[in-house]
Amino acid sequence: MTLEEYKKKYTEEDAVGWDCIDTVVEKIYPEQNPQHYAPQLPYALGGTEPIDGISVYNSNLQEPHLHYISYGFSELYYNEESVGEEYSKLGFELTFRLKKYSDEDNVNWACNLIQNLGKYVFSKEKWFEEYHLIPANGPIRSNYNTDITALAFVIDKELGILNTPHGEVQFLQMVGLTNTEYEELKQNPSTSKTKELLDKLKQNNPLLITDLERK
Repeated sequence: MTLEEYKKKYTEEDAVGWDCIDTVVEKIYPEQNPQHYAPQLPYALGGTEPIDGISVYNSNLQEPHLHYISYGFSELYYNEESVGEEYSKLGFELTFRLKKYSDEDNVNWACNLIQNLGKYVFSKEKWFEEYHLIPANGPIRSNYNTDITALAFVIDKELGILNTPHGEVQFLQMVGLTNTEYEELKQNPSTSKTKELLDKLKQNNPLLITDLERK
């Protein structure tokens, strides 16, 4: 899309990137209104939470789980300077699939986890790519007895990679790893070793749903 085409199609009131994400997500969840979490004060106006929104969907694919999708690592709003770029801002959004145990499951902690990753990314000027690893410096859910203490990243099987007028957006799914798995990978941190582990997990868990009870 050229700049002229962009200016003809969109106005400064349009959330161009956000709408592109919604279009893809609505194909997967066409009749579902997600739980949506947004900071009271947007980051651009001085807020402390860098991710503008996180939507949480209920999925029954493979097994009942919550599917989190972030809005904020890519270019969400009208921006003529971003037209035709290779990557939309940081070039990714985060997703997370969390096994459900009941309808009363607390979903907020995972939103906080995504926001904390956002703070890390924007303060350290880092970014994530497929097969990256990051420790949570403890259980990924605080005050919860779980062996899941680290995260790896893989392209979300359903959402994949999105091309927008601002460039490419990869939907990177966070996958919970046990402390033992992380320590083993840390001894030889390489993309190939992380991929090998995730491929092994996929044999019994194709969607790589994070189960806090997994040992």
